Amino acid sequence: MKVIIAKHGCTIQWDGMYYFALPNYPNISEWELKNLVLFVAYEKAYARETVIECENTSIKQLVDQALLHPESVMSAQRPKTIPGHPDCAECKQGYCHTDFLCHTASIENAKSILACGSILSAVKARNMAGAELAIEKRNAAGDPPDYFDHVMFTWGNCQAGDRLVMERLLDRSPTPDDLSSGFQPGVRFFFRYDTVIQNPDAIFDGYHPVKVKDGISLDKYLFACVIPKNLKNQFESIIPRKLNNCVYYLKNDCSDIWSWSEKNFNFALDIL
Repeated sequence: MKVIIAKHGCTIQWDGMYYFALPNYPNISEWELKNLVLFVAYEKAYARETVIECENTSIKQLVDQALLHPESVMSAQRPKTIPGHPDCAECKQGYCHTDFLCHTASIENAKSILACGSILSAVKARNMAGAELAIEKRNAAGDPPDYFDHVMFTWGNCQAGDRLVMERLLDRSPTPDDLSSGFQPGVRFFFRYDTVIQNPDAIFDGYHPVKVKDGISLDKYLFACVIPKNLKNQFESIIPRKLNNCVYYLKNDCSDIWSWSEKNFNFALDIL
């Protein structure tokens, strides 16, 4: 994997490249250095070499020092908010809120999740090897096989999960119209960050906020499940009794994916 540190439009991994965006470029924080150290360590654990590039020599020197002395940055605390990037400009907050995490599922997948009581990794849910999943057309980003062994999360106010649900529904990259007039929200599963990181199978790969190997129990870790209200009759009968107090139905009276994310974010904050 090649890591390119710059003032990118957003932080993203795509086709073997990790575009590591610095919102305060040319400054790099200890938290960002920690994530780079974690990323290199994760890649090494899977026998993958990491090459880091940065045109700014001062940043590159700080990164090299952190990799030589990882203990110098590993105590960096998660910031309450993480500044947004230009490509996230339509996000109503303009930053990532880090108190809670979100995993968004399609309607049918959400039904399966609630029925089994856990969010399973793609390997477990689909009973396929990571190597098989990695070569599917739907793996447009080119994620490596080991990624499919984990349940992955976004930060709590992010719209990326719903965007991915739309992409899978359409079997193509969604257009602006798809994300506005044609938008169909998925089901959001919210978790407290501080709770998830206590999971013994929690893993920090320096890219996702956190991910969990194999699966995560709803009974033990779920904070809230938000279902579009128009789907209430499809879900009421399948909600496990022990999760009744965690399930909420929210009316989608929003104009687009960003407004829906904003509504979910404010709702989650109210009950956090």
